[in-house]
Amino acid sequence: MLNRTLLSILLSLTVAPAAWAQDAAAYKSVAEKALASHPEVAARLNAYRAATEGWTAAKATRGPKIGLSADAGQDRYTYEAIPSSTVKRSGVSLTLSQVLWDGLGTQHEVKRSSHERLARYFDLLDATESAALEASRALIDVQRFRRLVSLAADNVAEHRKALQRIESRVKAGVGRGVDLEQAQARLALAESNLITERSNFHDVVARYQRVVGEAPRREAGALAVLDTQLPATVQALAGTAVSQHPAVQSGVEGVRAAQAAVQARESALQPRVEFKAKTGRGHNFNSLEGRRGDSGAEVLLSWNLFDGGADRARVREQVALLGQASDLRDKACRDVTQQAVIAFNDVTKMRDQLQLLQANTDAIERARQAYRQQFDIGQRSLLDMLNAENEAYVAQRALANAQFDRALAAVRTHAALGQLTRVLGLSRVQQDEGAQGWQAAEAAPGRCPTAVTSLDSLL
Repeated sequence: MLNRTLLSILLSLTVAPAAWAQDAAAYKSVAEKALASHPEVAARLNAYRAATEGWTAAKATRGPKIGLSADAGQDRYTYEAIPSSTVKRSGVSLTLSQVLWDGLGTQHEVKRSSHERLARYFDLLDATESAALEASRALIDVQRFRRLVSLAADNVAEHRKALQRIESRVKAGVGRGVDLEQAQARLALAESNLITERSNFHDVVARYQRVVGEAPRREAGALAVLDTQLPATVQALAGTAVSQHPAVQSGVEGVRAAQAAVQARESALQPRVEFKAKTGRGHNFNSLEGRRGDSGAEVLLSWNLFDGGADRARVREQVALLGQASDLRDKACRDVTQQAVIAFNDVTKMRDQLQLLQANTDAIERARQAYRQQFDIGQRSLLDMLNAENEAYVAQRALANAQFDRALAAVRTHAALGQLTRVLGLSRVQQDEGAQGWQAAEAAPGRCPTAVTSLDSLL
């Protein structure tokens, strides 16, 4: 039931470009599965529901309260000069009360609960972004280490071929025994590397199962690099992250909720005016013999003139909590900015680095083929050939890691912008009414520099 509720409230297909939908299909599939069962997302959803009900309850306090009571019993009266008497009574009473003035405390409490509701809504969106990122990272790592296991297995196969060639040469009397020992040592190292890669693959599969809730598919195609809808500059990226990321939006709403809480506490310093009306009917009503009922209405004013300074202390408490909320908002802004800038730099870095790593891998592969041929005719030593094999493996491994790092950097950047679920073809169906046209305005972070300094100016 919870899985269906999460998906129905949070996610649905959007009208996205066909190319993007196809590119993000693998990510979208694992993100949907992760969101359907992620405990953090479920917890944030329940927190949002609770805050929504709290807001509803706060709004209800603005209206009148009507109560009905009924009682039946008997009272015994004892006097000094006359005999005691017993009065049997029963009755029904209807009461109405309406707060006319409470220093705007009710209004501020409604505002506070409304901002609290929005904060929990943005927390929910933040949790969905984090869960989608975690699922995408798990998918990328499974693909990464599956590729690394394949490269390590190929490296073992090449070293076995080299060992067989050396064994043939030694048996033919044209090779040395020390060459055979060296080839066996290199093969053992290659097999050790394969064991390490298989162990790493086991670990990422276990993490994938924890995040997604099922084992990864055995067959998987190449993952797309979702880096074509990113801002053009790092300055634009930082500004977008600050204005759109749900963690910052939650911090802003937390500040607004704290501001309203301060005003609600200050209202306790003012008088309270309340209208009350009551009517009742019954037998010997209110224990008065022969009385059949009564009605009445009044306006009641109450003012707490002194309570030992408790009300003012509570105001100061809320002011301190307002400062704390501002600090947390600014921290969230700084964290988001840092994550966005670093992820975007990784995207840019990997674009340039991949070209160099590809050129390096191609050149080393050509050198390896040449070394093999030269070894067969005695122009290269065994050590030269084995070193070439190792260099080729290291180059292929570095290239594979860079390819998956680029894919991960693009996903991280979208998550830092608060738009990963949208990019994956997932959208929030049931948008909170307060989130439409949302802006930070006067509650925007005040200690969160978004101007990114050029690296060249620091070197």
